[in-house]
Amino acid sequence: MDASLLTIQPNAPEPIYRQIVEQLRRLIAGGQLAAGELLPSVREVAGFHAINPMTVSRAYGLAEAEGLLERLRGKGMAVAATRRASQSESQRLALLEPQLLELARHARELELPPDPVLRRLGKLMGD
Repeated sequence: MDASLLTIQPNAPEPIYRQIVEQLRRLIAGGQLAAGELLPSVREVAGFHAINPMTVSRAYGLAEAEGLLERLRGKGMAVAATRRASQSESQRLALLEPQLLELARHARELELPPDPVLRRLGKLMGD
């Protein structure tokens, strides 16, 4: 994995360490990160994204406690070998549920009907 695979939004309301954990969760669930795959070092991620190394360390620690990652002596952090390569579509959709609820709320507040919102989402996803 390359540090550029993570997207950090410093101005987002969600703390950076949570952004990292959530992205790791999604990348692993979607099979983009395979069991045993090494993650970039804390220093690499912090340097690439110009963030505090303690923030990355906290994210890795939480992901390890959750069972997403495992520490390999002398090699760093890797995707836990016990994790399945990918989860079912419904399990992956469940990871998007909070963002979908927020999107639906925003669309209602803007009085946008579902069809144009779904078309726009499809374009953003590359459909």
